[in-house]
Amino acid sequence: MKKHIILYYLSFIIMSSTAQEKGEVFMTTDNAVGNITFTLKGDLVYSNHPFFEPENRVMIYDNKTKTHKPFPNKAWNTPRETDDNYLSNVLGIRNDKNGIIWMLDMAQRNKVTPKIVGWNTKTNSLERIYYIPESAAPKEAQPNDMVVDTKNGYFIIADEGIGNGGDGSKAAFIVVDMKTGKTRRLLEGTRTTLPENNPTIINGKHLSVNGNDLLVGNDGITADQNFEWIYYGPLNGTKIYRIKTTDLVNEDLTETALDSKIETYSEKPNNGGMSIDIDGNLYLTALETNSVAVVLAKDRSVKTMIQDKNLEWPDGVSYNNVDGYMYVSAAQVNKGAEFNNGKDMSTKPFYVFRFRPLAEGVPFR
Repeated sequence: MKKHIILYYLSFIIMSSTAQEKGEVFMTTDNAVGNITFTLKGDLVYSNHPFFEPENRVMIYDNKTKTHKPFPNKAWNTPRETDDNYLSNVLGIRNDKNGIIWMLDMAQRNKVTPKIVGWNTKTNSLERIYYIPESAAPKEAQPNDMVVDTKNGYFIIADEGIGNGGDGSKAAFIVVDMKTGKTRRLLEGTRTTLPENNPTIINGKHLSVNGNDLLVGNDGITADQNFEWIYYGPLNGTKIYRIKTTDLVNEDLTETALDSKIETYSEKPNNGGMSIDIDGNLYLTALETNSVAVVLAKDRSVKTMIQDKNLEWPDGVSYNNVDGYMYVSAAQVNKGAEFNNGKDMSTKPFYVFRFRPLAEGVPFR
């Protein structure tokens, strides 16, 4: 811990402003990396972005051997007809303090039920599966990312509302009780989960499908170190919102009462992933500018943290407690065939960058 504190202090001395010019390339791979997390030993676990329909849904990168392999194993990455104990398509992926990697299976490539799969890296065995029924994840659902709240005992999922042709108008939260497995769908199509009419524009080109701007709802999500606040916002939107976790999971609150508890926290760019440090600085993947932005806790102003020409469609951002770096993936989603007249314009390699946050990050959330 002392080493981390010294490194953070030095980073403030070295940086004449909030923004660093570039991040450090940590690794490259032949598949687009979606979201990222870490084992307790500091090995990188990542989803291969489902937009590109990868053979292996989730991978692990061994920091010592510098090798990639399917996570948790090949069988879990292999669809079959006999059972559904496999991963269909995964984007959201998180760790917890107990060494469990939780994978959010949107289940859009195969006829299986959406689920959260927990793999215990201490015992190298299945911890538990939580199924998400249609009542909580209707056909328009695209459960994208989540907070693993081990303090209050809930998975809090951001649903973009663009599954199976959905237009974002049914974006919502999905809450899963860790003890009982009970699921609830909250704040569907409401003012803070809906996308704004703020299209994603990269290099002057609108991200669109069949000539219509793609507008994505509730997307980036994170919690502070004490799981007191949930921070979130639609991908296409200019605001970050926050709500107390105890309010969001309170079954006694009506939707109207719940909505009244939401605070508008700050401005933001169109963003994908979100992370946080112990001082409350929020890190956002800014899709249109090949950068990671930071919302400073001291005044809630938005600054650029890192920027790099190879940070194309920055997606997941996550903190590694072992080495003290914040990591961010570059998925090149905007170069996919669906947005380029049927031709995949993405180029290998795909990058994962890392950078020093302004304060120690929050690893388990």
